Amino acid sequence: MGNVAGNGPSRRAVLGGVAGAGVVVMASGAGASAESVGRRNPVDQAAVDAVAARLEGELVALRRALHANPQTTGAETYAAGEVARRLRAAGLEVTTGVGGTTLPDGTVAPGNGVVAVLRGARPGRTVAYRADMDAVPGDGIMPPKKGRPAAHACGHDIHTAVGVGVALTLARLRHRLSGTVVFFFQPGEEGLVGARAMIAQGWLERTGVEEIHALHTGPYPVGGFAVTPGSGLPGQDWVNIAFGGPDAAAAAARLAGAITALGTVPLPQDPAALEAMVRDVQTPDGPLARFLVTGARVAPAPDAEGRPVVEAKFRCWPPERDAEVREEIRRLAQTYPGAVVSYPRDPFPALLCPADAANALARRLRCEFGAGAVTVNRTAFPFNGEDYALFLERVPGTYTFLGVRAPGAGIETSYPHYETFEPDERAIGVGVRAMAGWLADRARH
Repeated sequence: MGNVAGNGPSRRAVLGGVAGAGVVVMASGAGASAESVGRRNPVDQAAVDAVAARLEGELVALRRALHANPQTTGAETYAAGEVARRLRAAGLEVTTGVGGTTLPDGTVAPGNGVVAVLRGARPGRTVAYRADMDAVPGDGIMPPKKGRPAAHACGHDIHTAVGVGVALTLARLRHRLSGTVVFFFQPGEEGLVGARAMIAQGWLERTGVEEIHALHTGPYPVGGFAVTPGSGLPGQDWVNIAFGGPDAAAAAARLAGAITALGTVPLPQDPAALEAMVRDVQTPDGPLARFLVTGARVAPAPDAEGRPVVEAKFRCWPPERDAEVREEIRRLAQTYPGAVVSYPRDPFPALLCPADAANALARRLRCEFGAGAVTVNRTAFPFNGEDYALFLERVPGTYTFLGVRAPGAGIETSYPHYETFEPDERAIGVGVRAMAGWLADRARH
C-alpha cells in the first residue's frame, strides 16, 4: 500500500485486537478478574485490554446484525434499539428518541439518537464519544445502486459496535473510572442533519461535555490509525443560478459544465488512484494541500418563475477558501446575461481537529499499539464530509481514522462508500481498546 503499508503496524500490533488481546486475557486471568485488580488503581490499558477481549465476540455479532439491518437517515430504529438495550443492561443512564431529523422533503422524522451517561466512581472530567448509526442510501454508493435502498457501505455499523464496546468496557471498570463519559449514538450523519439536531436539543450542555472524540473507518491496515492534527474533512457549499431569456436552457447547460470544470481533483476511478489519494493526504504541501471539488447540473424542473436553474455544490481546502470559490462562481455566472446567483443554504462547515489533542492521541496510540501503527494525515480527503464537524465547533476533540483494510486486500475494500467496501472486523476490538483507554485517560486528567 505504498507509504501506508510502509507505515503500517507489525503483525503483533495488527492482531492486537485478537491474538494479542488473548495474551492479555491469560495474563490477567492468572491472577484475578479485571474488576478485582484493585479499586484504588485507576483504569489502565491492561485492564481495558482484558475486558475488551472478553467482549469481542459479542461486538462482532452486533456488527453483523447491524449490517444485516441497514437503515438510512431518519429510520435508524433497529440500531438505536440495540444500543439502548445493551447500555441500559450495563447500568448506563440512557435517553432515547434524541434529535428529530428534518428530511430532504421538509418532513420531520422522530429522533432515533441515543445518549448514554456513564459515571465513574471517582471525580474527574466529563468527556464524550460519538458514533453514527445510519446506513448509506443506494445513490450514495459508488457506483450508485438506485434499486438498493440502503447498505452499511460507510462503516457506521462498525462505528456503533465500537461505541457499544467502549461503553461496556468502561462500565465494567467504573469502580476504577474517574469522571464521566457521555456516549452520543447519532442518527442522520449521511444526511448531515443528525449532529445538528442533537446539539440543538442542548445535549452537550445538559451533560457538561468538555471534549469529544470519534473514530471513522478508513483505508489503512487493520490495527492502525490515521490521526488528523490541524486537518480533518472539507465542508460543503451550495449555489443556485437561475437564467432568463430565449436561450436560457442552453446557457444553463454551458454554465453547469463550466462550474464542474473548475474542480481540481477528479473522483478516483480505480484502486491505483485511491492509493495515490491516500498517499497525497499524508503529504504536506502535496497535490491535495489545496483543492476544489465541484459538481453542477441543470435542475430537473424550472423555478417558480419558469426559469432553468443550475444547481452547484463544491468542497474546498483549506476551508477558508469558501468565500473565494463563491466569488469565482459568481464572476463566472456574470458572464451570462440575466443570470441570478443565490445561496439556498448556509455553507456546511469543515471538520477541523485541534492539533494538540490529535498529537496527544497519536503519542498514546504509538505507545500502546506500536510506533508504526499511526499515520498522520496532513490534509483532507476531497470527497468526504462529516457532520461531526458541528460537535467540534462547540467543544474540542479528535477525529481519527480506524484502519479496516485486511492484509492483502485491495484498497477498494476499505474505502467508504464503495460497493466493494468490506472492512476487517478485527478493527472493532482495536477501536474499543484504543478509545476506552483514551477516554479513561482524558476523563482522569
